[in-house]
Amino acid sequence: MPHVRRITLTRPALVVLGMAAALMLGGCASVIRLDHDVQSYPQWQEAQRPAPGDGFRFDRLPSQQDHDGAQGRLESQVAERLIGKGLVHQPAPAETARWSVEVSARSQRLPYGPGESPFSPWPGPGLAGRDYVVTGSGQVVWMPFGWWMPPPLYQRELSVIVRDRHTGRAVYESRAAHDGPWADSPRLWDALAQAALDGFPTPPPGPRRVVIEVPR
Repeated sequence: MPHVRRITLTRPALVVLGMAAALMLGGCASVIRLDHDVQSYPQWQEAQRPAPGDGFRFDRLPSQQDHDGAQGRLESQVAERLIGKGLVHQPAPAETARWSVEVSARSQRLPYGPGESPFSPWPGPGLAGRDYVVTGSGQVVWMPFGWWMPPPLYQRELSVIVRDRHTGRAVYESRAAHDGPWADSPRLWDALAQAALDGFPTPPPGPRRVVIEVPR
């Protein structure tokens, strides 16, 4: 009769195996689902709405002048959406553009989300996922009893304001916001631009939810 060797895994080994399985399963998901809170305020009459072929240019606030790289990327993402609506980008100082567009963005990183806490809610040690963290290199680091590290929460918001250059009047404003554990990425800001201009130039009235899926 062949000898059968019985292998007993320790709790840390079981934890590592469980985490590896979770990572393998998570790798099957190829997109991130982003739920955007959007609210838009169109103020133009039907005859005053932007029409295909209308030109637009970007105008910047004084506080945005020193952030040309990041601001330029945001404007490019908004321009792509407006061009998709039939408008024509005429970079400043073009005086023939009918519309001026202002793009503003805000983001902040919180140590953890609402309802989370750095202290474990469990009554004692030994529960997988509550007394260890995984470093970027995959190393498992055991934490003191009762302590764990929840993922940070990132909050982002993008605002688009369109003005009639002949009168200077703001005729369209839209804001889109989302939050989640995802670190900064151009794809996340592109999704915000898409959500903020959802339905342009005649978006639905009132607050709404716009769901966009982006590649991981």
